[in-house]
Amino acid sequence: MAVHPVPNPSTGRTPTTHSAKNQGPSKPKFPLKKPVHPKAEEVTRAGVVWVAVSAGLVILVLLIIFILQNQERVTVNYLGATGELSLGMALFIAAVTGGLLVAIAGAARILQLRSQRRHPKDDSSGPGTAGGKEH
Repeated sequence: MAVHPVPNPSTGRTPTTHSAKNQGPSKPKFPLKKPVHPKAEEVTRAGVVWVAVSAGLVILVLLIIFILQNQERVTVNYLGATGELSLGMALFIAAVTGGLLVAIAGAARILQLRSQRRHPKDDSSGPGTAGGKEH
């Protein structure tokens, strides 16, 4: 008497049995990911520079568009000096001046930290201090 396999209700497929000669290395249902070369994800200086230059160019194009769209002449007063220039250019000059002030303050702080690193103060000269720090 032959036994007929019962179809699986969830898939509607009939289970199959494998004979010994059909068994071999099984193939995965989904293809495996290709191995990634270890250097493929490495960040290089050239890549970082390329991204920075590209981002800078995009920002520059956006600034040029802003300046060209704001050509109305405005009167600018600064410390007693008066002049007329386009609104876009006045805002651009203000932004660049603010950026320069931030860069100068940042550079001063970096120089201060480097100086402290080169010439550390020796606080561990007295007895009773552990590693130069008091608790």
